[in-house]
Amino acid sequence: MSDTLVRLAHVSKGFVKGKEAIEIFDRLDLTIPDHDFVAVMGPSGSGKSTLLNLLGGIDRPDAGEIYVAGERIDDLSEGGLARFRSANIGFVFQFYNLMPMLTAAQNVELPLLLTNLRSAQRRAHVETALKIVNLADRAKHYPREMSGGQQQRVAIARAIVSDPKLLLCDEPTGDLDRASADEILGMLTVLNRDLGKTIVMVTHDPAAARYARRVLHLDKGHFVEQELAA
Repeated sequence: MSDTLVRLAHVSKGFVKGKEAIEIFDRLDLTIPDHDFVAVMGPSGSGKSTLLNLLGGIDRPDAGEIYVAGERIDDLSEGGLARFRSANIGFVFQFYNLMPMLTAAQNVELPLLLTNLRSAQRRAHVETALKIVNLADRAKHYPREMSGGQQQRVAIARAIVSDPKLLLCDEPTGDLDRASADEILGMLTVLNRDLGKTIVMVTHDPAAARYARRVLHLDKGHFVEQELAA
């Protein structure tokens, strides 16, 4: 795990709320090795979601540099950033963000529509992703026909269908019962351990954080790392 996949160098980010300037990060540094699984915890308003947005190129820093997979993403054009995200970053959200009028397979296929893959190639990628999350038999089902845990597995399949290097997970088990949450977290562990995906997961749940290799506590714009016990 010596190679660096993610690096933030002196990153600053703030917002203006009304007449008040709110500083989230001030010269924040962060390094995440390839194949790592990091849980980010911290109080509400500490900047956890802002961090994911910066890593995913959804937000840009006010200052500093952000590197993912050797590319400085804060310098990319909007078009270049969209192409980079499509190839290198997968997103998993708390509320799944599935399109209700599309089947599981069609939802998983969505990121591939931004690529040059032919229809048959896209179908093959979708089939592989659904097999990985054990939902090949649900390919033609709609979100309303699936449980919350199954919908989140579809969302994970969508996140990995383009074989990205980095998965960004924002409270991926926050809307699930404990059994379903553990199933999803076990699946993320397999993706990290067996398929080499680097995962950054924001969570409020200490039980969820224990699935990660390490925990970063975010508070007042700074990280404090705590190693997990074996």
